[in-house]
Amino acid sequence: MNAWDDKDFALLRALSRDVTQSAGALGRQLGLSQPATWRRIKRLQAAGVLAGRRVDFNIEALGFGVTVFLGVKLATRGQVSLEDFERAVTAIPEVQTVQHVLGRYDYRLRVVARDISDFQRVLRRRIMTVRGIGDVEANVLLTEERLLGPL
Repeated sequence: MNAWDDKDFALLRALSRDVTQSAGALGRQLGLSQPATWRRIKRLQAAGVLAGRRVDFNIEALGFGVTVFLGVKLATRGQVSLEDFERAVTAIPEVQTVQHVLGRYDYRLRVVARDISDFQRVLRRRIMTVRGIGDVEANVLLTEERLLGPL
C-alpha cells in the first residue's frame, strides 16, 4: 500500500484545478523543486492514482443548454444483454455517461441537448428506440457544483 502525504494531496488538488500546469509551476505552489514534483506525478501515475488527463468542455458555450439525468429500468432482464444495451446507448452522441447502478433503476444516463425540444427529439428518436428499455425517469439539471471529494 502506498502512503500518500499532504504534498501528494495538495498536488492532486492543484492538478484537478488545472492539469496543464508545468511541474515547475506546481512545485512553486507546493514548495517543491521541479524534479521532486515530477517524481511525485510519475509515482501517482505508476500507482494508478492519476489515470489520465482530459479536457473539461463548457457544454453551454458549445450550445448544449440542457442536461438531463435519465434513470432507466430495463424492460425484462434477459431480453437484452447489459453489454448490448450499453453499446447501444453509448453510440448516441448526446449521451455523455452511462452508469450501471443498483437501486430503483438499472442505469443512469447523463444526456445533453441544445434545449428541451432537442432533448425530446433525442429521447423519442434515439433513446426510447433502444431495445430493452422499460421505465425511464428524467431529471433536468438546474445547477451543478463540482467538488474534489475527500482530497
